[in-house]
Amino acid sequence: MAESEEAMEAQAMEADSQATESQQTEAQDAAVQEVEAQEDQASDAEALDIQDQGDLALVKRMQEGRDKIVAEIKKVIVGQEDIIDELLIALFGGGHVLVTGVPGLAKTLLIKTVADILQVNFSRIQFTPDLMPADVVGAEVVEESGGQRALKFVKGPIFTNILLADEINRTPPKTQSALLEAMEERQVTAAGVTHPMAKPFFVLATQNPIELEGTYPLPEAQLDRFMFKIELGYLSEADEVQVVSQTTQTHESGLAHPLSGEDINDFQRIARQVPAAEAVIQYAVRLVHASRPQSETAPDFIKDWVSWGGGIRASQNLILAGKVRALLLGRYNVSFGDVRALAPAVLRHRILLNFHAEAERVSTDDVIRRLLEAVPAPAAELR
Repeated sequence: MAESEEAMEAQAMEADSQATESQQTEAQDAAVQEVEAQEDQASDAEALDIQDQGDLALVKRMQEGRDKIVAEIKKVIVGQEDIIDELLIALFGGGHVLVTGVPGLAKTLLIKTVADILQVNFSRIQFTPDLMPADVVGAEVVEESGGQRALKFVKGPIFTNILLADEINRTPPKTQSALLEAMEERQVTAAGVTHPMAKPFFVLATQNPIELEGTYPLPEAQLDRFMFKIELGYLSEADEVQVVSQTTQTHESGLAHPLSGEDINDFQRIARQVPAAEAVIQYAVRLVHASRPQSETAPDFIKDWVSWGGGIRASQNLILAGKVRALLLGRYNVSFGDVRALAPAVLRHRILLNFHAEAERVSTDDVIRRLLEAVPAPAAELR
């Protein structure tokens, strides 16, 4: 009897132990499921804005539209693949572009071709030393009607969709500053009245790096309003042969119109909905911080060669342009590679070199190249 009671007691204890283990296992499974659910919810929340079927269709149209625009541009422009890619990234991101290049590289023809393809309004301003701010934004004129005189504001060429500011550094700073409000706030204030700009609004400004006599360098405040600065070199020999062949004979190329100005507005909206991981944003900010000689994290060569580094707009443009680049490459998040690929175009006009760098013949691109080496991307899955 004693042995039987002991056996029954042992069986009861074993059953209780199994029940306890089962409860613990169920609790652990429930906890794991809860964590996974929270992770799924966080992941869904992060990508929520880009998962709508209409938005996904818009992204696909953006990718296809970019390829179609490039194909149409190639009917007119030979070469210049880099400037075309970066120009479209800036256009889709709502930024502006400053182009530095020698004459004859089709800068004017390129931007006019883009305007023709999109069927949007296009204006060209040839900046000269005697150009006045009123020649850019417009002015009030006296208008007489029914024996009454009244002031009427006549809009200038800045009220357009795509503006080509040709040789912008040939006009004094007071005229250059006429673009500041329009480029940043997308509006122009004249005689106390605010006039909104048309959408989309895109400025492509050009500079000639050869002839500097009689020029006025752009102030830092205006340089900072350009998303990219692109430097153009001469075409390859093969491309130049093709240009000469096409332009010295009858050559008619009808342009298709795969996208419109409304599509560009939609692309600018969807680009801002692309998620960017905090680590990628931190890397962009760290890269810009390292370009400032006043920063404690700046490398020694920055402190030796740079008088002023990138501001907060540099970090913003790195991420915003990275979002557009990611979408065009078929991804839905910004990677470290996007930031590094766009860093030269974003930082080129924001890093000001001192006389030590000029004496040692160090260029801004040399500094950016070394900066990317000194601030490597974290070892992560985002590439």
